[in-house]
Amino acid sequence: MRTCIAFAMLILFSVPANSQELFIQNQPASSVPKGVLGVRAFVDTYKADATQRNLDAVRVMYGLTSKLSISLTASESNHHGKNLPKNLITHTHIGNQTVFYTQSISRGIPYPYRFNGFYFYAQYRFLSIDGQNSHFRMSAYGEYSNVNDAHDEAEPNLLDDTKGVGAGLIITCLKNRFSASLTTGVIISGSYEETVPVGNGSILFTDTKINYGRAVKYNLSFGYLLFPKEYQDYNQNNWNIYLEFMGKSFQAATVIQDGIPVAVQTPLLKAGNYVEVYPGIQKIINSNLRIDFSVGFPLINGSYTRFYPVYMIGVQRYFFQNKKSKKIKDIKNKNN
Repeated sequence: MRTCIAFAMLILFSVPANSQELFIQNQPASSVPKGVLGVRAFVDTYKADATQRNLDAVRVMYGLTSKLSISLTASESNHHGKNLPKNLITHTHIGNQTVFYTQSISRGIPYPYRFNGFYFYAQYRFLSIDGQNSHFRMSAYGEYSNVNDAHDEAEPNLLDDTKGVGAGLIITCLKNRFSASLTTGVIISGSYEETVPVGNGSILFTDTKINYGRAVKYNLSFGYLLFPKEYQDYNQNNWNIYLEFMGKSFQAATVIQDGIPVAVQTPLLKAGNYVEVYPGIQKIINSNLRIDFSVGFPLINGSYTRFYPVYMIGVQRYFFQNKKSKKIKDIKNKNN
């Protein structure tokens, strides 16, 4: 997977650039222009105790129509082991009854890099109100993931933790040098189930299933164009700064072992909510090649799926089938 990311980076820097996008953490309501192919490579990284956790991903985007665009993301990470932690579930005896319950487990355990799976995203822009140096747009989106990792937290994340589906709404407005966008949606995640031997060489097996609850996300992004002060041509470099708030509320997970419900004790599997803040900076070269950097911190509570600060580095580029300058400018005026 890292070889694929390195190859994608090479491609991104090898073709002339013709367009640009906006927010670092969130998609804007603007869709990918019709017939345009986009490639994005990005890395998320943070330190969990003495272990460096990394997510590497490559995303391919395409504009099917002037309003409908799709993307497919493949990712790898060292966030999970092959199986759930062996000490996640324990038991006690109360009289003749055996009571199973989860317990807090060690965090920051080193894991090898594993391929997570594929994440599919589709977005349809159904409203566009354009003015001079301004626009207001609304889009609906849907997402699907076939990721099936041994995820031992309640919070679902379709990119690299849990399989499932999601849908929501994006509202974006731009006025002169300032932009803002609101993304809200629901995630309906699937379950994770594994059957493993009780011990080394054992003929006995135990089956563990985790049902992740639903989640609601509420993200708010602000962006401001620092440079240039005035546009002379499309080859000028842009410098943008961003402040993005990433919020999520999620239900508790339910755990079943060998058909027996397990009492959830660890906070990692209980219901929760949080809001994070991500300040970031972005450079856009020749109106299309985009380089992102942001850092995430907890603002209200925090996520159990990661430690802080979270660093993100991304590179993105679009490839136009028709590179004539007039066509490029027409697409920009219509879709950006």
